[in-house]
Amino acid sequence: MTFELAVFDMAGTTVHDPDLVVQALGEALAQAGCNAAVPELRALMGYTKPAAIRSMLAAHDLPADDAQVAVVHDDFVQRMLTCYRTHDAVRPMAGAEDTFAWLHERGIKVALNTAFSQDIAECLIERFDWRERGLIDAAISADRVPQGRPAPDMIRALMAECGVTDAARVFKVGDTEVDIREGRAAACGLVVAVTTGAYTRAELLTHRPDVVLDGLQELPALLDRFAPSRVA
Repeated sequence: MTFELAVFDMAGTTVHDPDLVVQALGEALAQAGCNAAVPELRALMGYTKPAAIRSMLAAHDLPADDAQVAVVHDDFVQRMLTCYRTHDAVRPMAGAEDTFAWLHERGIKVALNTAFSQDIAECLIERFDWRERGLIDAAISADRVPQGRPAPDMIRALMAECGVTDAARVFKVGDTEVDIREGRAAACGLVVAVTTGAYTRAELLTHRPDVVLDGLQELPALLDRFAPSRVA
């Protein structure tokens, strides 16, 4: 069997982000009177940001109704757009673009999914010219499907867009526990975790991915070694 589609997370997986999401989320919550600790925020990475905001407000005994969540989320989005358009540290993760090209050379389509809203995702894609350069085939954000991670909706939508019908021919790569859970929920043929984002190797291993990598540079060798019969 040959893999037909690779689905990658963005921040922490294919986009280098030195805790900028955590910082922006913390600042937006603080503006609403919620002073969340960094470990609390990191634990919510990978989840849809409205869900993360609601969870954190409720955990701190603050109003978490739809209107308040929307206010905090709008603040977060504006902070992220400014940051991702201008911050010098925001760049493709080491090995990401070479890995995209390597996969394309083998006939495997490349897709991105993210817990960000579509405007933030598009901001990054445009900054790196990934579509124009032919490095990705599709991208989707959590606000474009009924349910974000860990539900399989984003992966299934990407499969439909890319013409892939068998989830066993899809592999998922991400840096959080909820990426792993998403890959399992979608019945992906391979679920890969990377240590370049929010979680350590030990933390990732507790959620039982098929394998943990220390960088995307290791992915081609993994595919050749882990399932050589599946890679063209």
